Amino acid sequence: MQIMETFSKKEKEKQRQKKRKDKEEKREERKANAKKGQSLESMMVYVDENGNLVSTPPDPSRRKQINEADIQLGATKHDSPAEPVLRQGVVTFFNASKGYGFIKDVRSQESIFVHINALSEPLNEQDKVTFMTTSTPKGLNAVDVTKLT
Repeated sequence: MQIMETFSKKEKEKQRQKKRKDKEEKREERKANAKKGQSLESMMVYVDENGNLVSTPPDPSRRKQINEADIQLGATKHDSPAEPVLRQGVVTFFNASKGYGFIKDVRSQESIFVHINALSEPLNEQDKVTFMTTSTPKGLNAVDVTKLT
């Protein structure tokens, strides 16, 4: 019984042979370019003051002294005032059905989130209010919000 080879089988076999040949050529090239017997110094790589890899050792005269106390890890911390400050603002947006809105601070012009739980009475847009702020992971939140008359 004779086995018939299809075109795709022949192509796959050709690809396998080519892959094997390429692999053998790469192996021979690596052997030819191998640098056996190199000294440790010739294999060393150094990092310069800009973080680039170089073959020459760093110059000790260009060394910078860094104070450990000046190194800051993580995000910068914002110092909040020790005393809570009573702020004034105008309600720019408030959705009573969803229970939140935003107050624009009169002094800093920043938009501060307000939740319905922080209100002493119902608010409408353009109402003038006084409020305190608390810091949350998402930013400032208005608390103790009271409407000015």
